[in-house]
Amino acid sequence: MSETKARLSIKNALIAAVLMMATFTYLKFMGHGTEVQPLQPFSTFPKQIGEWTGKEQFFSEEIYTAVGVDDSALITYINPLNESIQLYIGYYKSQRKGDMIHSPKNCMPGSGWEIISESLEDVDLKDGKIINIIKLILEKGAEKQIVLYWFHGRGHIINSEYKQKIYLVMDSIFKNRTDDSFVRLISPVVDNKEEDTLAYMKQFTKNLLPVLDIYIPK
Repeated sequence: MSETKARLSIKNALIAAVLMMATFTYLKFMGHGTEVQPLQPFSTFPKQIGEWTGKEQFFSEEIYTAVGVDDSALITYINPLNESIQLYIGYYKSQRKGDMIHSPKNCMPGSGWEIISESLEDVDLKDGKIINIIKLILEKGAEKQIVLYWFHGRGHIINSEYKQKIYLVMDSIFKNRTDDSFVRLISPVVDNKEEDTLAYMKQFTKNLLPVLDIYIPK
């Protein structure tokens, strides 16, 4: 075995060990988190963000029960160019076994969409900071859409399901908190204009972040 391969094997073994330990610790402490209410009920979430005007929607009761969410907002926003973005925010006062955030990587394929690419996307914020969020490109037949999502809570904006679990373990131990939220944007790609779609989604995200701070506790 070459030196490079040996180092990779050791690195992979260490990562696996850390994940196993994080999972064990989470299972031990997951029921201990204090319930934390959102700063405001998500039923009051603004229907106007910048030039985007929103219309509230709802999933079926079965879906809300399945995801175990405590509060949420599902709003489709449309701008003057008739471009649309569906925003979903799922808020959890605490996360316990069977009552946890679900990744779209699991539910999207189940609804017929195929994930054709996954990457991280930088978004420049108004205060000069940059956040890094997850981008998926999905296809179903001739349809294509872009999904941007992240995990948002306890002062973190997290772009990885693995990191989310690690932060959850640490915060459950040191802060006695497992509250969290999942933020997802979906927009259809029209005329294969993927770059244009991504550009207005990122601009919407830039305007969305300050609003989320009014609802999600730090």
